[in-house]
Amino acid sequence: MHLLVLGATGPCGLLIIEQALALNHSVVAYVRSPQKLPSSITLNPAVKVIEGQLTDQKKLLEAMDGVHAVLSALGPAVKNGPFHPSDTPLARAYALLIDTMRSRDVKRLILLGTASMKDENDKFSIQFSVLVSGVAIFAHNAYKDVVAIGRTVRAASEDLIWTIARVPLLTEKPEKEYVAGYIGDGRTGTHLARAAFAAFVLHELEANEWCRKAPLISSP
Repeated sequence: MHLLVLGATGPCGLLIIEQALALNHSVVAYVRSPQKLPSSITLNPAVKVIEGQLTDQKKLLEAMDGVHAVLSALGPAVKNGPFHPSDTPLARAYALLIDTMRSRDVKRLILLGTASMKDENDKFSIQFSVLVSGVAIFAHNAYKDVVAIGRTVRAASEDLIWTIARVPLLTEKPEKEYVAGYIGDGRTGTHLARAAFAAFVLHELEANEWCRKAPLISSP
């Protein structure tokens, strides 16, 4: 498939690109800072790099040309948590992205989410309650933006086939194994390797097991 990857210069985005290329997909990396991409990606003939902002629909339209699916690792930067803008910029970017996808007839979107996005299938978990409450208190604007992303995606028209891959605390471990379920189901935990997040995204792209659902992905 020909894939558009957002958040491509971040740790999760880079892993999505690397794993996509290993599976013989071609990639459009839409980035603000192309210099942050390693040469192993920029020099790969299966990769096209387009520099642009999330607010630039003309550039997004260019990036969307011929794309079969959008894979997004966008999220508030952890280091900027307390200083994240209050006007939900990422949720607004997703609204523009979804509108652009519709105009290009691109229907598949798999995106990074967090436990702050509640789901009707979740059950009570003291561990996740503490984690989410901490984010809501100490990084409230980031929390508010993440919640708004979930609402924006869920409110999209039925022709958008979305999957929100909600993640707990992310680690740098190389393991790609994961379990997918919901908070408090007795299977999912509080940690996930970034490599496993990317593995879930690429598997879901082919399997379509979680369409219009928001599973929590964690390490086994």
